[in-house]
Amino acid sequence: MTWSNWAGNVNATPARVLEPRSVDEVADVVKRSADRGERVRVVGAGHSFTALCATDGALLRLTHLSGIRGIDCARQRVRVAGGTPLHVLNPILDGLGLALPNLGDIDRQSIAGAIATGTHGTGVRHQGIAAAVTGLTMVLADGSVVSVDDSYDTELFQAARVGLGAFGVVTEVELQCVPAFRLRALETPGRLDEVVEGYEQLVAEYDHVDFHWFPHTDRVLLKRNSRVGNDDPGQPQPAWRARLDEDILSNKVFGALNRAAAVRPGIVPRLNQVSARVLGAKEYTDTSWKVFCTSRDVRFRESEYAVPRASLPAVIAALRTWIDTHDVTLPFPVEVRSTGADDVWLSTAYERENAYVAVHQYHRMDDRGVFAAFEAIVREHDGRPHWGKLHTLGADDFTRLYPRFGDALQVRDRVDPDRRFTNDHLTHLLGP
Repeated sequence: MTWSNWAGNVNATPARVLEPRSVDEVADVVKRSADRGERVRVVGAGHSFTALCATDGALLRLTHLSGIRGIDCARQRVRVAGGTPLHVLNPILDGLGLALPNLGDIDRQSIAGAIATGTHGTGVRHQGIAAAVTGLTMVLADGSVVSVDDSYDTELFQAARVGLGAFGVVTEVELQCVPAFRLRALETPGRLDEVVEGYEQLVAEYDHVDFHWFPHTDRVLLKRNSRVGNDDPGQPQPAWRARLDEDILSNKVFGALNRAAAVRPGIVPRLNQVSARVLGAKEYTDTSWKVFCTSRDVRFRESEYAVPRASLPAVIAALRTWIDTHDVTLPFPVEVRSTGADDVWLSTAYERENAYVAVHQYHRMDDRGVFAAFEAIVREHDGRPHWGKLHTLGADDFTRLYPRFGDALQVRDRVDPDRRFTNDHLTHLLGP
């Protein structure tokens, strides 16, 4: 069979596609693959835009390894099966009075896939999802099952929290949760120069800031989320408004606009002006995951880089100049977010506060060089690419960009010396 990722830009023909129903079955698959001389890759929702999951060997889906496996109420920790989708996990946690401290803007990924690629969310006083991981259960290349944390095999734990699937099959994740919380969401239109100039004040004032700049215009949609107590009088969006904004405008209408842009690229600047105006101001309060996560049905390709937050104005200015002076049309907005530093070895936020800049292109349109130009711009600012999004960097680059990269490679040599969990893309990223 042929496997394709969500965006349709990566295809592979695995020898076998397997859906084990237990950790023992995962271990058996790994052992049998070793006997066959097959490589093993694991896929979740396929939301990575890179070839991380591609294989001509065994492709594992952890669909049946889903749900809560244990709860430590005193420490507010939960153990979750690795194949659990975030859109399943979030309401379960909410029912327990808990929540993840931060989330990205979609919830289709499995928890193992989300941490493997460094899904991060936004908020300078907060961190990505992997920073909330306090333990992992993994099947290693020899078929053994190990549980690691910050007191047992700390180096494997640190390497595998954002592990790219290169250290073993993550079958269970222990997460440090927080009490369930609500967010007051404020969304308003704005001007690019004003938002960039006032960005430091925005991220200091609000818990979570996210803005979307519509290329070929100076318009942005600015999203500011603030954590509020249960006594806050704010109300969720009316059902009609939520359906209008997220289903009709952000997906059905936006999809139609992108299809039109693919046929007539010259209309994109006018379409972006329309898109920026249609998604108007609103304010509402709701459960955290309902505010963080949105539905994205219109398919695209994406490149995202983390740069030091002080570099954001220069990166945006250079990107805007390049777009305005080249024959390129981008109907998707450029997204900007920020997070605090963490201590996860292969996290883009390792020991560094970042701004994240993400460039998108509709999946039916050529990017006409914008991804390469964007990469050249962020290289000047020590940009670290999101592991699941388009980039061309390799092991030599990461040796420079990640202080603990060499340590992670030593762990890989120890737990997977025969490279059972690799493919051509990982060889480019991590070396042979």
